[in-house]
Amino acid sequence: MPEMTDLYGLPVTGADDAALQGIDDFVHGFISFQTKAANVLKAAEAAPDCALINAYAAILYMLLEAPVAPQLAAPFLQAAEAAAPNATPREQATVHAARLFHDGKIPELIALCEETIRRYPRDMVMLKLGQYHTFNIGDFPAMLRIATRAFPGADDIAYAHGMLAFGYEECHLLEEAEAAARRSMQLRHDDPWAHHALAHIYLTRGDVTGGIVFLESVADTWQDLNSFMRSHNWWHLALFYISQGRHDDVLQAYDEHVWGLAKDYSQDQVGAVSLLARLDFAGIDVGNRWADVVAHVAQRGADTVSPFLTLQYLYGLGRTEDRAAMDVLMQAITDRAADNTRHDHRAWAEVALPAAQGIVAHANRDWAEAARLLGIALPRLAECGGSHAQRDLFDQIHLDALMENGDVARAQQVLEMRRTYDPDGVPLNRMLAEVYTRNGLPELAAQAQARTAR
Repeated sequence: MPEMTDLYGLPVTGADDAALQGIDDFVHGFISFQTKAANVLKAAEAAPDCALINAYAAILYMLLEAPVAPQLAAPFLQAAEAAAPNATPREQATVHAARLFHDGKIPELIALCEETIRRYPRDMVMLKLGQYHTFNIGDFPAMLRIATRAFPGADDIAYAHGMLAFGYEECHLLEEAEAAARRSMQLRHDDPWAHHALAHIYLTRGDVTGGIVFLESVADTWQDLNSFMRSHNWWHLALFYISQGRHDDVLQAYDEHVWGLAKDYSQDQVGAVSLLARLDFAGIDVGNRWADVVAHVAQRGADTVSPFLTLQYLYGLGRTEDRAAMDVLMQAITDRAADNTRHDHRAWAEVALPAAQGIVAHANRDWAEAARLLGIALPRLAECGGSHAQRDLFDQIHLDALMENGDVARAQQVLEMRRTYDPDGVPLNRMLAEVYTRNGLPELAAQAQARTAR
């Protein structure tokens, strides 16, 4: 069988034309968030002697972020390992990466991804996989460092610039992040990850109007993306709508683009949970929208694949009077925190567990305890994963506990710090007006109230 190369010129062994198409669909689909990435599964079934395509199929299943993922990935991983002796060193590294992912050996996997990118800077799958895992453990400098390894070798690949942009952004290097994102869009105007990085930049700079104008200008390019990227970029746009008090627009965004695309998928579920929570905190009536989300989250049972995801599942389950599912998940969190054999033991035991206990206290309206426990977890919450924009959900739960507990002195401190990046936010300034009134500062209350007028 003649040697073939993938869409970025990297050699592929053991593949025919159909397998190569499956590989290219996965590579491009994975980094561009297109549904064609799933084509790798059928193509892999027809190519048991191709190590790379079977490794990619195993990786795709692991990205389900569900307890069943290792079981689904196992047959493809076995085929990849059987074919690996005939593969190139780069392909063998990918097979090993799939094994490490399957076995939960994440620090080793991250190191392998970085070394592979150093040797093969056009391997966009290993770049994306490395960033995915560094993001999930809150190691943002490593996320940036891995992306820099791709240059100058991948300078012509838009998606490499988009990944570089997000690495810069999560390190709070906004000018560098914007330059990388704009460069990506020069190469491919429709790169959704570059759009995503820019959404973060607008949010961090407090440029709500600019964020809306930009995201609305590219939203038509998200229609055919996978459910996560379509819903998540709309989630970012919805945050700006909330800030401007545009209730109808944010509810329409939720109904048409955030919830309902893939109700069983982890990222879609937490996107819905976190947006509904923000709507509640902003005083926007969400009707009966919680019921459907909670019903789907409850089906996950004792899912502790990721502390960041699990904490949001837990909050969602607390939005119902039936606490049986919440109790099951809380017990699973407690058990996971007690397991000191895993690489992320400290994140679970020292951060996720008190955060979870705080979320349960919030659900039980024990405001003082919720504020205390969340206050313990918040400074280290990045260790559980998620972006600063996503983790802000837990800051808002903490703020709500302070407000409900009548701790208006601490609430004032939190709100004024939040106003540095949301200066004209309608819900924020409405809360500030209340807080200043309760603190006996009527002039400041009037100024805050004036900022809510639109």
